[in-house]
Amino acid sequence: MNIAIIGATGKFGRLFTAKLLTNPNYQLTVISKSARNIYEDSHRVTSVSLDATNKKDLEKALEGQDLVYCAVSGSDQAAIARNLVEINPQRVIYMTVVGIYNELAEDNGGEYNVDNEKEQIPNRNAAEIIENSDLDYTIFRCGYLIHGDEDEYVITKKGETPKGYISTIASVEKIALEIIEDNEKYSRQSISITKDMS
Repeated sequence: MNIAIIGATGKFGRLFTAKLLTNPNYQLTVISKSARNIYEDSHRVTSVSLDATNKKDLEKALEGQDLVYCAVSGSDQAAIARNLVEINPQRVIYMTVVGIYNELAEDNGGEYNVDNEKEQIPNRNAAEIIENSDLDYTIFRCGYLIHGDEDEYVITKKGETPKGYISTIASVEKIALEIIEDNEKYSRQSISITKDMS
């Protein structure tokens, strides 16, 4: 299976790339502005340094991919989301942050809701672009990422109140791997993956 990771040099991207490389069935294309400074090409890894806001370059890098995992942050997210919609990969997991729908309870992370945290606006805008498209997507809404157990999570769907605002990296990886192995799982859904802090 061919998997592309956009944002492969970020905190989560590096760890998820390492996790995927433990499975010999996965061929990886690792993408970021500095990918070639971090990753060496091998029989299973192709590193591509590019700006994902450049549609032409991104489209070329995503040719032949079975699944694209997007783990980017910052103000360019809407542009990257629009590029993904226009390129239309077979399957997309778009990683963003819990709170983009003001869904966090006031006494359990409410300060991270988009109405209270302006840095959430790019996350919300990108998610909206993805959700209003024809992409076969899953949106991951994660909390602050920490190390921990892969089973330390509760999944809530859009419209439900998340149980917390912290996520273990291992739990996010676990759900991503489940989708990689079953493309229909959580198709065209936005889910939060967080520890139960209620």
